[in-house]
Amino acid sequence: MIKNLSLTVLAGLCVNSGLSGQDDGAEQARQNFAREIVLGADDVRMFPEAPVGFKAPREGIAHGRIEAFRYDSGVTGTERVANVYLPPNYTEASSYPVLYLLHGIGGDETEWMRFTQPNTILDNLIADGKAEPMIVVLPNGRALPNDRAEGEIFSPEKIEGFAKFEKDLIDYLIPAIDAKYATKTDREHRALAGLSMGGGQTLNFCLTHLDTFAWLGAFSSAPNTKPAEELMPDPEAVKKALKLFYLSCGNKDGLINFSQGIQRYLKKHDIEHIWNVDDHGHDAETWGSNLYHFSQRLFR
Repeated sequence: MIKNLSLTVLAGLCVNSGLSGQDDGAEQARQNFAREIVLGADDVRMFPEAPVGFKAPREGIAHGRIEAFRYDSGVTGTERVANVYLPPNYTEASSYPVLYLLHGIGGDETEWMRFTQPNTILDNLIADGKAEPMIVVLPNGRALPNDRAEGEIFSPEKIEGFAKFEKDLIDYLIPAIDAKYATKTDREHRALAGLSMGGGQTLNFCLTHLDTFAWLGAFSSAPNTKPAEELMPDPEAVKKALKLFYLSCGNKDGLINFSQGIQRYLKKHDIEHIWNVDDHGHDAETWGSNLYHFSQRLFR
């Protein structure tokens, strides 16, 4: 299993390794993935697997569309590209909530579409009345002039690009999306979610920008996740601000302890949350299934 891990998965496992070489980083990732997994009483399923066909295109329903979106970033000094999902029957005459969906360290703005087809998942859920029509923004979370997943992606510089994305997201991407599309621009209609490295970014960014986001989804969060005490020094503020705090991880994922640490803190401070531990590893199956469940609870 370990030898077949994708570059995205390996990279997401070793962001705190302190190793500058890609080969060394990949080896450290394998070691991290092989760490002992200790499950507690709370580490159980909240939801069943997503149903068969949940991400298969269906005939006879309306479909949304994916389009490329370009914006200028003062962080990178370049024009950057994100992919944007517009829901079925999107119209400028209406307005829509927005989900920003972040990828893993070896991916880019195409990763979610390659792994789990979020556009199809949402088309099907919206057709069934199980999800609100929403815009989904799929950015490149590596805020560097060269933001491609190439070269030594485990290097400190490349890893730092994911931290720099916080300012890119808040100061440049979100305002550009709101200027271009028919969005609802208040925090109650803006969500942040991500997988692996993007799950860590989600926790780091959302919990320090509660004035910007009201919905959080962190799937299989990687070692870039900051300690819960640092992210939530004021538990009462989190209780008041967040409408949904959704955490998930597979019970075969060597990174589960990062999500466990967040979950234990939430429980200790009586912060309402969802903690879904399924039977997967660090893989696309868990991310797709949890996106299916998470999406149905957004903006309602």
